[in-house]
Amino acid sequence: MGVFGDSPKKHPKTPKKGKKMENKYLNEAIIGNKNMIATFTEKGELQRMYFPSKDNRQYINFFHTGVKINNSDLIYLHDDINNVYKQYYDTDTNVLNTEITNTYFNLNMLQTDYVLLKENVLVKRYIFLNNGKIDLNTKFFIHSELLSDQNNLVGCKVIDEGMMQYAHDFNVATFAKGAKIVAHQINGSKETIKRAEICDKDYIGMSKDSSIAYDLGVIKPQEKKVLEICILIDENKNVSDMEDEVDRITKIDLHKEYTNTKAYWRKYVKAHNGLNLKEPQNSYEERVFEIYKRSILLFPLLTNAETGGIIASPEVDENFTKCGRYAYCWPRDAVFITKAMDILKMEKETEKFYKCFCKKTQSKNGMWEQRFYTDGKLAPCWGYQVDETASVVFGVYEHYKYTKSEKFLKDNLQMCEKAISFLKKYVKDWLEIDGREERDKDKVQEEIENSVNRQGHKYPVSYDIWEENDKGVHFYSLASIYSAFDKMLSIYRALGKNVSEFENNRLKEEKVAKNEREIEKIQVELKKYIEDNLYDNEKKSYVRNTEDRKMDISLLGAVTPFNVFKAKEPKVKNTVERINLNIRTYTGGYQRYEQDGYMNGNPWPIANLWITLYYLEAGEKKLAKEAFDFVVKTAGKHFYLGEQVDNSTLKPNWVIGLGWSHAMFVIVLEKLYG
Repeated sequence: MGVFGDSPKKHPKTPKKGKKMENKYLNEAIIGNKNMIATFTEKGELQRMYFPSKDNRQYINFFHTGVKINNSDLIYLHDDINNVYKQYYDTDTNVLNTEITNTYFNLNMLQTDYVLLKENVLVKRYIFLNNGKIDLNTKFFIHSELLSDQNNLVGCKVIDEGMMQYAHDFNVATFAKGAKIVAHQINGSKETIKRAEICDKDYIGMSKDSSIAYDLGVIKPQEKKVLEICILIDENKNVSDMEDEVDRITKIDLHKEYTNTKAYWRKYVKAHNGLNLKEPQNSYEERVFEIYKRSILLFPLLTNAETGGIIASPEVDENFTKCGRYAYCWPRDAVFITKAMDILKMEKETEKFYKCFCKKTQSKNGMWEQRFYTDGKLAPCWGYQVDETASVVFGVYEHYKYTKSEKFLKDNLQMCEKAISFLKKYVKDWLEIDGREERDKDKVQEEIENSVNRQGHKYPVSYDIWEENDKGVHFYSLASIYSAFDKMLSIYRALGKNVSEFENNRLKEEKVAKNEREIEKIQVELKKYIEDNLYDNEKKSYVRNTEDRKMDISLLGAVTPFNVFKAKEPKVKNTVERINLNIRTYTGGYQRYEQDGYMNGNPWPIANLWITLYYLEAGEKKLAKEAFDFVVKTAGKHFYLGEQVDNSTLKPNWVIGLGWSHAMFVIVLEKLYG
């Protein structure tokens, strides 16, 4: 996934045989707190619940709720032919409401989902209103299946208030506040739940799915009844401690917590309105404002509060059926999300990303691997991307531009110098420019390296920004490296203003001066290489790599954000014309590159936002607005931006709530309103 280009992450494949989790692709709504994140369908079905971080672990295979009314079978709240749905957030919050009206019985059910601010508890509050003319004898059912395997077998223990589903190292307790269960079934629930006839003599068992029921009694016409369900996630402790924890949560004033949760998020939105956007004056401005506020509310849900690591998106495909998964931290992506965070006055979160997460994840040789868990552990990867490393150095100086904190630069100077040292070696190795005289290695050692490294290179070939192509040398990668070198020079200049930084260390001064000279020399060579190898004289444009030479939206990276070329240079303008000819679709949405086939080759909001930034740099405001408007009109029902947009429906159709899309949206708004 790339920040100006999220990766499809589709390389790793896991066999379908033995998979444990249902495929649930679209997260229509997202809620959470510092340690939890939960996602829902547009009909209010709970799909995922991650704890203790946003990427590890996920517990739920399914969590279904339903009602039995009078003598009916089970009426699933998330799936019944007679149900009508309306879903919305409480204004400026991460509190989700799903109105479910069963038209057969005229029963209105308002489901409100939110996560407590200081507890690892998801609350599901239900308000039942009988809008009909007959009494409705109503029971409420929960059927929950947790993910289970031979190394982490799930069992269940029924308690008065609900059930505790547990494995060796975790416990998920589902229980009601102020209500006792009237029926349960641990084994064989799948065969009986649809008839709402659960019954089991055993209070404890080894099944991964179990059911419980609560009796709401008779709901008379125009009468309301309330049921509050809590889902508590914790480590598996001894039995009495788990039961004590459930008792403690049942004593919490949930009405107060609901009020406090709404107040917290509304205050959060106001505190992070970094662009000081005013209340909208028309429907178009309202959509822009709502996407902006949803971006503010999304970023903390993606961030590990302890390390600063940021996932690309809530997970969409645990089974690897369409991609290589998204709930990991790509350093490159997070760099551009932190730029948006800086715009939104989330400077502390940004600083933690660099000072904690990046330092923790940097390899000994100075590089960063493709992706990580947000706690800093290495995540599954399928190749190397050199722009991951270059982007971190770029991001460090970008953060400094907002804070002007020399202390921040000093704290991260050594990390950046290690990264630059790696990038210099990488460039010399792959482009065979500069420094050949420095390769005075033993001949035998050189032959050994050549025999074990691909194409005789010391360093692995880099994938492109989209993580699909590992052939040739990539334009975007070189642009990112050029910018990293440029930012390193800027870091030295910024610290040079503080004469005490280097003045008493002659060796350090000499080392910096030598490093600066070497960087400047390589920058010249880099630009020359781009002109000689990545400009196609027949096409009259730059091309994305030295092999397939296609047009690609990431070519714009050389202008924004990396400033290798200026927007109005003739070769750049020619390249943009060819981009418009080759990857702009009939709806005004842009694909990533020519013949993009991933998920049917749809437009990407990120591509439109990227060319919007280019046109703003070029002073083409009308063209910028056209590209930007496509993103505004194709946002989802809750104003989330997806990774892609279906050209036929103009709705998000893959990875809803992509942090990188929202980051780019905020970056564009800064250009427009900052």
